[in-house]
Amino acid sequence: MALETWLIKVKTAISHSFDAVRTTPPTTKLVPKKSGGTVGVLAFEIAGLMSKLLHLWQSLSDKNIIRVRNDSISLEGVRKIVSNDEAFLLGLACAEMVENLRHVAKSVSRISKRCEDSYLRSFENLFDNFANSGYDPHGWVLNWKEVEAKNKKIDRYLTSTVNLYREMDELSVMENGLRKLLQSSNKNDVHDASIKEQKVIDLQQKILWQKQEVKYLKERSLWNRSFDTVITMLARSIFTILARIKLVFGIGHGFPSSLPRSLSASASASATVHPSENPNSCNFVSGPLKSPNLEQKKDHHAHTFFELNSKFLKPPPTTLGAAALALHYANLIIVIEKMIKSPQLVGLDARDDVYGMLPDSIRSSLRARLKGVGFSASDPVLAGEWREALGRILGWLSPLAHNMIKWQSERSFEQQNLVEKTNVLLLQTLYFANKEKTEAAITELLVGLNYIWRFEREMNAKALFESSNYFNGSSLNLQNSS
Repeated sequence: MALETWLIKVKTAISHSFDAVRTTPPTTKLVPKKSGGTVGVLAFEIAGLMSKLLHLWQSLSDKNIIRVRNDSISLEGVRKIVSNDEAFLLGLACAEMVENLRHVAKSVSRISKRCEDSYLRSFENLFDNFANSGYDPHGWVLNWKEVEAKNKKIDRYLTSTVNLYREMDELSVMENGLRKLLQSSNKNDVHDASIKEQKVIDLQQKILWQKQEVKYLKERSLWNRSFDTVITMLARSIFTILARIKLVFGIGHGFPSSLPRSLSASASASATVHPSENPNSCNFVSGPLKSPNLEQKKDHHAHTFFELNSKFLKPPPTTLGAAALALHYANLIIVIEKMIKSPQLVGLDARDDVYGMLPDSIRSSLRARLKGVGFSASDPVLAGEWREALGRILGWLSPLAHNMIKWQSERSFEQQNLVEKTNVLLLQTLYFANKEKTEAAITELLVGLNYIWRFEREMNAKALFESSNYFNGSSLNLQNSS
């Protein structure tokens, strides 16, 4: 009874402690609160948006733009089965960045409805007008020094918010552990009463310390910032990034009429963002990257900037993206790649599994290619030639397949994490790859795999046969000698 009474008291005390923490307002005055309230639990979503904006800004640095122009669009696989039109590829890179920014802006627009400032509540309309005309009535496009200072501030907020997320999760684990400990207590087990009492007291003390840490991080992170504060930071970042995208890719005619100079290191000496009568004449370390396809976006009276951009990003009917086969073919190519590297380990079941992954079009072309092929595959020279040929095909096809998996997985992964780590552009994947050309390459891989697989099996069978004859002959000799 004594233990049961004590447990009831502990439960009551802890319940009151939890209620007190929930209802007691923070006494710190680090950040004055506005009547509109703080972002609270939305801090984690906002941190994710800020992380994406930082990543977008970094992807627009001179170094990364040079990498896009010299490496990404120059991949052999991209040139073979996507396009060898540099202007088209640059247009895809630009369109994807704009689309990523539009998705972030859409989330910001939803959150901005909670702001007190009427201009911030109108963020969606202001951003659309800026995208279409370049009109920036509130001066949200920042200069180089302001961008650097703002990004450092955002990075500090991100670090604190990520730490808050981790510490709140740890607090939840502790509180659940305490509840389980109380519920699992045996009221008849008087002998262990003191031990259980000490465990509860220790865990309760840890919870109180953890709550203090969470409270401190809430004050330091985005949690206790007002909606106006965070939306202002996000709005300025979004406006500045769009201006940078248009400047880097040379989208100047019609959208907007006045653009800032390069916000890169080449213009860091500039204290403000100066307008340019001719945006294409700005001095870039990396460009600008001109694209006639993008320059065709002039009829903005009939279509908005984002509508035209979304249409440009839509895959043509002849591509794997339009056929919804890009991810499936990527997995198929990776499986075939593993088999080619170790054909001797491929069993009949594995072969059947791969055949089951093939669409009808590839099955038909594969049957046509294998028609008339003999059953024997014992020519080591031909096997070597096939290995070289398959190596060359995989050399340019495999990177696109792996990029497709990475692009997809990182976007799925980022839904559960605050930090986005994507560095792969959609043009570097199979999404815009020509379906017919890709299927021809896959068919060639399967034909070559078929030969070297049969060659390996024949060589293994031959080796086993010779080994068996050797042991049989040795055994016969021993019997004759005896």
